[in-house]
Amino acid sequence: MKITVLHSKDALDPPVDPILDQLDAALVANGHTSRRLAVDDAVQPLIDELTNEQPDLVFNLAESFRGKSALESNVAALLNLIDLRYTGSSPAGLILAGDKTLTKKVLAFHGILSAKFATMYRGQVDWAGDIEFPLLVKPPQEDASLGITQKSIVNNVKELLDVMGGTQQEYQSPVLVEEFIDGREFYVGVLGNSKVEALPIIELDFSKFPQGLPRIASWEAKWGDDGDEKGAEFEGTESVFPTDLSEEMTKKIQQVAIDSFQALRLRDYARIDLRVTAREEVYVIEANPNCYLEEKSEFARAAQNGGMEYPALIERIVQLASARYSR
Repeated sequence: MKITVLHSKDALDPPVDPILDQLDAALVANGHTSRRLAVDDAVQPLIDELTNEQPDLVFNLAESFRGKSALESNVAALLNLIDLRYTGSSPAGLILAGDKTLTKKVLAFHGILSAKFATMYRGQVDWAGDIEFPLLVKPPQEDASLGITQKSIVNNVKELLDVMGGTQQEYQSPVLVEEFIDGREFYVGVLGNSKVEALPIIELDFSKFPQGLPRIASWEAKWGDDGDEKGAEFEGTESVFPTDLSEEMTKKIQQVAIDSFQALRLRDYARIDLRVTAREEVYVIEANPNCYLEEKSEFARAAQNGGMEYPALIERIVQLASARYSR
């Protein structure tokens, strides 16, 4: 099969994102030919490249357009318009999961728990639930914990207004304000379409996190500080496979992930982030369609733990996408 790997332009900036090399190797190992194509700022050259190439399948890794995560769904929409087959979620799924406010509204309709919230922009209140401090303030259309720092947790109105003002100014978008859910944090990979399965659960272990700081997966905790030093938040977290979850709780967490995947109309693969409180309530924090597929990512590690090595995982995604178009 002739496959074009479509990725955001910045994935080629030094240092080269390892996922591109890993994905190429996996596709070739599975008998496919692989070609990379970056989503640039101009639309017409992208259309020309894709229509001239006419790949059998586009492996869609594009996470943004013109540097904006909120435009991610438009890349999938473009692939629809030029009638190309592609992996991952449709524009509808990317919009529903990409806007955290919409995500919460859809999940609430389906009876799936997420934190109570409010959304505000330049003094206008789009939605205001009955929320209580402490609160978490974040931009609703950014991913990878962009815009989330320790200052994002606020405990009073003054802190709330300060952080809201700074977030609005930096991202020029509405601000999502939600109740901080204290509890254990889990990541669940989901694979499938008509038949959906959950991968083994991974926990973000905060046991070595700096004392006195709210336990959140901030940008610094996920990716480290700028420069050579990773920082205390990064060093204080570790993704592990939990060994103390009961079979009942494991199934409950995985089912919430599957229900969220289906409610948000996601396709092929995704990662659902959740928190479980001391009362064993399962809250969805975020849904990540077309999630990060690097070999050491939580998604790929979970697949491996479930008996699916990296090349087999990539081939499974290719097969899931291909099957959707063969009907």
